[in-house]
Amino acid sequence: MTVRKVPIRRCVGCGEGKPKKELVRVVRTAEGEVSVDSTGRKAGRGAYVCHNAACLAKARKKKSLERAFEAAIPDDVYARLTGEIEGGEDGG
Repeated sequence: MTVRKVPIRRCVGCGEGKPKKELVRVVRTAEGEVSVDSTGRKAGRGAYVCHNAACLAKARKKKSLERAFEAAIPDDVYARLTGEIEGGEDGG
């Protein structure tokens, strides 16, 4: 039996490495559009945030997403992230 390697990603808020499935993915497409990627499969540059409102607040304050994408993040993306996190506070 082969053991599959679990992909680890770093939260832009707290900087902690966690399994990819435990994080919310935000993606910037080639066209420069930034959106929440609930499937985890959209094409583009991805950044990850914990399912934790404190991590999202920290990432927003430090402008971690802006730095990761080298682009401004619209308020509606933060609103969708907040909804995604509050809707799945248990981690999935």
